[in-house]
Amino acid sequence: MAGAHVGSVGGVNSESPWTGGRLGEHATAILAPNPGPMTLDGTNTWVLHVPGDDVAVVVDPGPLDEAHLQAVLTHVRDVGARVALTIATHWHHDHTESLERWSELTDAPIRGGGFGEALVDGERITLGSLRIDVIATPGHTADSVCLHLPDSGVLLTGDTVLGRGTTVVAHPDGALRPYLQSLTKLHQLATTRPTRLAPGHGPTHDDAAQVLAAYLSHRRDRLEQVRAALAAGDGAAPDVAQAVVERVYAATPRDVWLAAKASVQAQLEYLREEASQQV
Repeated sequence: MAGAHVGSVGGVNSESPWTGGRLGEHATAILAPNPGPMTLDGTNTWVLHVPGDDVAVVVDPGPLDEAHLQAVLTHVRDVGARVALTIATHWHHDHTESLERWSELTDAPIRGGGFGEALVDGERITLGSLRIDVIATPGHTADSVCLHLPDSGVLLTGDTVLGRGTTVVAHPDGALRPYLQSLTKLHQLATTRPTRLAPGHGPTHDDAAQVLAAYLSHRRDRLEQVRAALAAGDGAAPDVAQAVVERVYAATPRDVWLAAKASVQAQLEYLREEASQQV
């Protein structure tokens, strides 16, 4: 399950078509041709490269689409580089489906998403002049990571933060408590220095701190709405999560209600944990 546009948040409401492109000097998004309710404009495959270097890192090659993979390879060659490392931000297929084919095309090591050497929180990856800091950000999935480029102030967020709308935290692999902790960690990073947002889906944003603050506020508001729905009687419904979706997400397009229900299940689990700690 990819990120889903299951609501609008302040600062992340852009409906302008997104086609990919550069973000600063070290990151370029090549947009995969897999648009949809769960993938927005498509998966952003990020090419990380410092001008003058002969090595590049590719993040989230995306779906198994040969034309897309060749477009990524062409971009890498056009900047005078080869793929030295591939990173997956998490295991979802819209980010990893092509990895077997991508490995054949590049013969480069793959890390993340259940492939290769595991990524470690706080790890610094250095290839040529490129520096990448790994940030473990569980929540959307248990294995989600974000990548910070300290030299260009770019934060790659996979599906932890999208360029438009909100992301799914789908129980049981997704969990709200670690997700909120991950958002807080990223917000603290983004408020210490100018940071631009490079999401796994949707457009980039120049002020990552603003987007992250909006995400945190949105999650708190949703929790209050779920609490109110339970108090209004949804807690006694035969299918509690579905009843909450129908009340809280009534204005959300029904084609993402299934994803919304998965997020509600994570919210309900969070509230159960909260209640047990208060006993």
